[in-house]
Amino acid sequence: MPKMKTKSGAKKRFKMTGSGQIKREKAYQAHIMTSKSKKRKRNLRQSTLVSSANAKNIRILLAC
Repeated sequence: MPKMKTKSGAKKRFKMTGSGQIKREKAYQAHIMTSKSKKRKRNLRQSTLVSSANAKNIRILLAC
């Protein structure tokens, strides 16, 4: 049976950390930034880890 292909959309959105966790960027940063506070915009710039509930499905998409 051939190898499972990585989903291209997931490949662009997620990265693996050294410890095997999955990193993601935060949403709500594309437009209408004038109505958001400086603190909120600053916090949206930082990446975060994927929740454990979603991690299993994302690993399948990444074929890790």
